[in-house]
Amino acid sequence: MSIGIDIVRGQAIQILGNIDGLGRLTIMTDSRKQVTNGLFVPLIGENFNGHHFLSDAIKNGAQAALWMERVPVPDHLPAGFPLFLVDDTLAALQSMAKAFLTQCRPKVIAITGSNGKTTTKDMVYGIVSETFKAYKTQGNHNNHIGVPLTILSMPEDTEVLVLEMGMNHFGELTFLSQLAKPDVAIITNIGESHIEYLGSRAGIAKAKLEIINGLKKRGSLIIDGDEPLLTNIHTNAFQIIRCGYQSDNDWEITDVKERTDGYRFSLNHGLSEYAVPILGRHNVKNAVFSLTAAKLLGINAQAVKEGLQNLKLTKMRFEKVKGLNGSLLISDCYNASPTSMKASLETLKDLPGFKKRIAVLGDMYELGENEEQLHRNVADVLTLPLTHVVTIGKKGVWIAQPLLEKGNPDHLVIQSFSDKMDARSYLADLLDDQTVMLFKASRLLALEQLVGELTLI
Repeated sequence: MSIGIDIVRGQAIQILGNIDGLGRLTIMTDSRKQVTNGLFVPLIGENFNGHHFLSDAIKNGAQAALWMERVPVPDHLPAGFPLFLVDDTLAALQSMAKAFLTQCRPKVIAITGSNGKTTTKDMVYGIVSETFKAYKTQGNHNNHIGVPLTILSMPEDTEVLVLEMGMNHFGELTFLSQLAKPDVAIITNIGESHIEYLGSRAGIAKAKLEIINGLKKRGSLIIDGDEPLLTNIHTNAFQIIRCGYQSDNDWEITDVKERTDGYRFSLNHGLSEYAVPILGRHNVKNAVFSLTAAKLLGINAQAVKEGLQNLKLTKMRFEKVKGLNGSLLISDCYNASPTSMKASLETLKDLPGFKKRIAVLGDMYELGENEEQLHRNVADVLTLPLTHVVTIGKKGVWIAQPLLEKGNPDHLVIQSFSDKMDARSYLADLLDDQTVMLFKASRLLALEQLVGELTLI
């Protein structure tokens, strides 16, 4: 049988409720994924139409499905299988998410930025889950499909929902923010990611600031107060909290002390002290964004400190891995921009106790017409105590070229490979118990595969 329902007019939430005694349904958009009590949402893209895979979805646990009205109902539909007829399945998915969010009414913390979104999301979740029933974006579900899926997968008793929001074009964050209506929004930084589509860092800042377009009245915006492109916001509609190293920030980071497993730091010259057990000085600022959000929810200082100490980060974000011959590998492979690559290199240079510090750096994408110069700019931080620089890919080779042109004043060992697996033997021969090796490139290069080849299993 088929059941017509008008999603847009606010009745969407009943789909998630009880259908013939099934209980709450699990949203599925991938017909290949096994679920229990699934509601299949067949999406349509440039090269696919999910409606063609209803049979597979049913085999894998779909108990009902949304269905675009203009698509013919298949003859093989099992007797009694409910179809919910809608104008557009993606719009229906988004409307369902909005309705479910209204019903559950959690506090929403939305996070965007050129770099550090996922790490900050993990930090916020780690802290708030010490006090509240919390749920966070899983994986990279941070776009117009992933955010609704995250919302619809949260438990109904969720008290705090932590949403990562990504974008690469103007208007996308406005949509996501107006869908989720955050109580707190965080902009981690402004880098060069997606500059190909947004034109400039100023364009990127403008696009990131769209996150305020759905921010609730009397909500709070937490920003990188060291970034000039973010500090010219003036409004009475919501609170702005600036965090960073400069003295005019609301939360000034001071007294940063590096340890082998992370950092200790103070805020406002000893007003409060914290520790964050992960590498990367930039992650101190991400921790301050996160603890600021927690304080806005009324979480006490002790719970904040315990949450930071118990962090569990998503893989490939400054992930420490045991390498061959007692070496340390740092997998920072999830993505890269010139800003994040420089920050990672500074961390590699600061790590104590290693004679060999090796940077394995690869292609960065979506940098626009200035991509060569943006790669070359990374060479500014390729200095001692680094010992080796290994580039991967056709774009990655630009990273080390300025060093060679200047005569390589620090006498670093420089080697380039067009394919990552061609570098495997060379890198393996460098590994010993005095070696730390950093891997950093854009996601498309998948450098974690090379990390896996050099890992002690």
